[in-house]
Amino acid sequence: MSAIVGKKLGMTQVFTEDGSSVPVTVIEAHPNKVTAIRRADRDGYDAVQLAADPVTPGDKLTRAELGHLKKAGASAMRTLVEFRGAEVGAGPAAGEEGEASEEGESEKADSGDVKVGDDVTVSSFEPGQRVKVSAVSIGKGFQGTIKRHNFGRGPETHGSHNVRAPGSIGASADPARVFKGMSMPGQMGARRVTQRGAHVFDVDAERNLLLIRGSVPGGKNATVEVRSDG
Repeated sequence: MSAIVGKKLGMTQVFTEDGSSVPVTVIEAHPNKVTAIRRADRDGYDAVQLAADPVTPGDKLTRAELGHLKKAGASAMRTLVEFRGAEVGAGPAAGEEGEASEEGESEKADSGDVKVGDDVTVSSFEPGQRVKVSAVSIGKGFQGTIKRHNFGRGPETHGSHNVRAPGSIGASADPARVFKGMSMPGQMGARRVTQRGAHVFDVDAERNLLLIRGSVPGGKNATVEVRSDG
C-alpha cells in the first residue's frame, strides 16, 4: 500500500493530449518521515507511523513529542499518522544512504523493508492508481433536516405552516420518548471523512505534488491522508 500525508492546496484543471480538460485536486505532500513501526506480536497490530507538516518557528512541541521524533532523525513535525496493516513505499532518508538509528535497524515492517528514519515521497504513487483520501470535512454549522438529511419540504401555499419543519419525531404515549439516532437538525460537517474511488491523475515528484481526480474532503490547506485503495 502506498500512503502519504499532505496538504490540500485546491483545485485546477489539466488538459490531456486530445484537448479535453480534467478537473483535479492538487495535494502538496513533502517527504514524510517514518517515525515508528507497529508489529502485531508486540503492539497488537501492524502499522507504519508517518510524520509530516514541519512546525513553523514559534510553535511548540512537548519534550516527549520532540524526543519521539528525534529517535527517527526527524525534525519537529506537527502531524503523526498511522497507516495500518500494509506496506508503505519508502526510501532511505536523504543523505543517509540507507543508514538508520539502532531502533530503526531492528524494527522492520513485515510488509517490506521500511524502517524507522526512512522518507516517504509522492514517488510511491503512480498515475492511474486508485486511492482513498481521508480528511476533516468542511464545517457547515448547525443545519436543518433539509440540508443535513435531504428531507423534503411542505407546501408553501394555502396556509401551510409546514414549509421546512422536520415533522413528527416519534410516537405518542408509548414509548413517550424520542428514540436515539433520529434524523434531526444539528451540527453538520467538521468530521473525519474517507472518500473512496479517487484516482491519481499525475505525480510531480520534483514539486512534491499529487494530482487527484475525484472528490477530496476538507477545505484549502486541510491536512489529508492519501493511501492506495485495493
